[in-house]
Amino acid sequence: MSKAEQRAQMSNGAGFIAALDQSGGSTPKALALYGVEASDYSSDEEMFGEIQKMRARIILADDFTKDKVIGAILFERTLGEEIDGRKVADYLWSVKGIVPFLKIDKGLEEKANGVQVMKPIPGLAETLAKADGVFGTKERSVIHEANAEGIAAVVSQQFDVGREVVRAGMIPIIEPEVNIHSETKAAAEDILKVELLKNLDQLDDDQDVMLKLTIPSQANLYDEVADHPRVLRVVALSGGYSTEQACNLLGQNGKMIASFSRALTEGLAKQQSDAEFNAALGGNINKIFSASA
Repeated sequence: MSKAEQRAQMSNGAGFIAALDQSGGSTPKALALYGVEASDYSSDEEMFGEIQKMRARIILADDFTKDKVIGAILFERTLGEEIDGRKVADYLWSVKGIVPFLKIDKGLEEKANGVQVMKPIPGLAETLAKADGVFGTKERSVIHEANAEGIAAVVSQQFDVGREVVRAGMIPIIEPEVNIHSETKAAAEDILKVELLKNLDQLDDDQDVMLKLTIPSQANLYDEVADHPRVLRVVALSGGYSTEQACNLLGQNGKMIASFSRALTEGLAKQQSDAEFNAALGGNINKIFSASA
C-alpha cells in the first residue's frame, strides 16, 4: 500500500486515531492506571518494557482494526520495538491497515504568557529521516490562558516545526492543546482559531497539515479550520475528560474525529484476562468510533 492510500484513509476514512504515544513523563501515570505500580519496575528499561506490553496488547486486540481505528500515534522508542517479528509501524500498516504517526516533541517549556511552548527538538531531521514506514508526526504545546501573545507564539512555533516535517515528506499533526480546566478556555479557543487560520493561509499549496485540538466550548467552532484547503483532518484530544464525557462532547462537533489516549485505555488493567481486556477495549473503541462518526 502507498502513501496515497494512507493519505486517503486519513482524509476520508471513518474512524479515529489511537494515541499510543505515552512518553517518559506520562508513562508512570499511564501504567498506574493500567495496574502497574512504580514498585513493579526498577529502571526506565523495565518501565518502557511494561508500557510496550500494554501497547502490544491493545494493537493485537480483535477490535483494534482499520474498520474503526484509522491511525495510531507512537512514541519514538516504540519504532524500535516489534510485534510478531515486525517493527511496530510496519505491523500497524501491513497487518492491521492502520496508519502510523510519530510523536516528535520533547516536552514543554515552563509556562510563560499563559502558555507552554515546545522545548527544542534536537536531531529532528535525523529522526524524520529514519522513521521508516511512518506517515506523519505529532507535536504538542499547551495553552492555559486567553493570552493573545502566548497563543500566537504557540501556533507560530507549531507551524515552523510542521514545515520541517512537510519538507521530510510527512504530514504533521499540529497540537496546540487548550487546557480543559482553563478559566478562559472559550476565549482562548477564539484566539486560537484566528491564529490557526492566519498560519494556514501562509502555507504553500503543497504544505498540508492535520490539527489535533481540544474539543471546543462552542460546538463546531473549528469547522472553518476543518474546511481549509491545507487541512487534511481535524482530530480531538480527550484532554483529561472521561471516555463518556469526551465522546459526548466530540459528538457535538461534526467535523472532528477522536485522537484519544487516556479515554481509549480507560478501564484496562494488566490483571484482566484477555477476554476481559478485549471486552473493555472494544467497548471504548465502539464509543469513540460512534462519537467520531
